[in-house]
Amino acid sequence: MSRANLDKDPDEVAAMFDGVAKRYDLVNDLLSLGRTKAWRKSATAIIEPKPGMEILDLAAGTGSSSEPLAKAGANVIPADFSEGMLAAGRKARPYLPFTKADALSLPFEDGHFDVVTISFGLRNTVDIDKALREMFRVAKPGGRLVVVEFSTPVWRPFRSVYRNYLMRALPAIARITSSNPQAYIYLAQSIAAWPDQASLAERIEKAGWTQIGWTNLTGGVVAVHKAVKAP
Repeated sequence: MSRANLDKDPDEVAAMFDGVAKRYDLVNDLLSLGRTKAWRKSATAIIEPKPGMEILDLAAGTGSSSEPLAKAGANVIPADFSEGMLAAGRKARPYLPFTKADALSLPFEDGHFDVVTISFGLRNTVDIDKALREMFRVAKPGGRLVVVEFSTPVWRPFRSVYRNYLMRALPAIARITSSNPQAYIYLAQSIAAWPDQASLAERIEKAGWTQIGWTNLTGGVVAVHKAVKAP
C-alpha cells in the first residue's frame, strides 16, 4: 500500500500486517522509543478489567493488549483480521482465544460485551464510522468503548518535531529493523492523516456513543478515547 487514504483495500491492509507479524511487537517498541508498554498499561488502567467482565479486543495483533485483561480475570476475545497476526498471537499466547474478525462485520451477537476496545487499529479500517457502529452494536447497554490511537500532540513546538519524526526518522528506522519497511511508511502516513482528538470524538458520537471523552498520553502522541452505550 503506497499511501494512506480512506479507501483502504482490506486485502492489502491484511497482507501488510501478515508481512510484519513476526517482529511487530519488537519493531513497535523501537519505533515508539520504548513507550508502547506504557501506553498499553495506561489503556488497561482505563479499561479497568475485572473477573467475569466480557471484553472484545479488536485489532489485537499478537495479543499484547489482551494479555493484561485476561490476567485480571476478564473474559477477553483477542480479534484481528490478519491471519499472520493471529498465527503469531496463537504461538506467543496459546492460552488466549484468538478469533478472526472484520471490524466492519463482527461475528458476535448484539449487546454482548461490557467493553469493546481497539488499540492502534481503527485508522486501518476501510470505514471508520461503520466500525464504530459495529462496536456499538455488540456492546451491552451501559457498555463502554475504549479506543487507543495515535493522535495530535497538544504542544505546538513538539507537534512539528513529531511530524518530522513520523515522515523522516520512522521510515528510516523501519528500513533497518523491519522486513517490510513499506508497511511502516504507510503507517507513518496513516498517523499523519488521522483526525485530531476532538474530530474523532465527534465521529464516535455520531456512531451512537455517549459520554465521550479522551485522555492524552505522551502529550497527545496517543489519545485514549472513552465512550458509553446508553442503557
